[in-house]
Amino acid sequence: DLHTGSRHRTNLPQIRACLKDQRTNHLAHQFGVPVILDADLIEGSLRKVAYKKKIPMIVFEGGESLRYDEITIRSGLSGILSVMQSLGMIGEEAKKSKFIKSIVANRSYWERAPHSGILILKKKLGSVVNPNEILGIISDPLGNDNIEVRAKEKGVIIGHTQLPLVNKGDALFHVATFDTTKSVYKVIENFDDKFDYEER
Repeated sequence: DLHTGSRHRTNLPQIRACLKDQRTNHLAHQFGVPVILDADLIEGSLRKVAYKKKIPMIVFEGGESLRYDEITIRSGLSGILSVMQSLGMIGEEAKKSKFIKSIVANRSYWERAPHSGILILKKKLGSVVNPNEILGIISDPLGNDNIEVRAKEKGVIIGHTQLPLVNKGDALFHVATFDTTKSVYKVIENFDDKFDYEER
């Protein structure tokens, strides 16, 4: 299943899957995106129905709705070909590119706006952040009363709002967390090298 971020939100190319199913776990790692989010199954969702019928299923998310994003498109296409190759649907010669090793996030959280105002992003998609690190600043129209938005936990930014005007409580930054972020830097760097990922 292929998704963009919801309207006015952008996502780092990622896979969401229930990794306790071995076949799903295998397909998720074959896709070759930086982050795999081990996501719970939601009742009534397509993933839940597929799981009950013992059909392996992964969800690719990347980019923003209503926007063409070349990096996301190339990443998604490369992942589809990788999965098809792993299933024996295409030959080795059909796909010749550097494989990206993924890191698994066991959970994620949203940093929300503590105040209404104008949001200035200080971090981009794929940024590794530490606890209490500044992700963005919310200001009033005159640039006064700046309020910092800080990370609660260490992780990687896998999504953020694209709207400059925010209301108190709005979801601003989606952060994936890991048991260790030791290998995260290298994975993001390899992805950047392969797809020439530029700052938004």
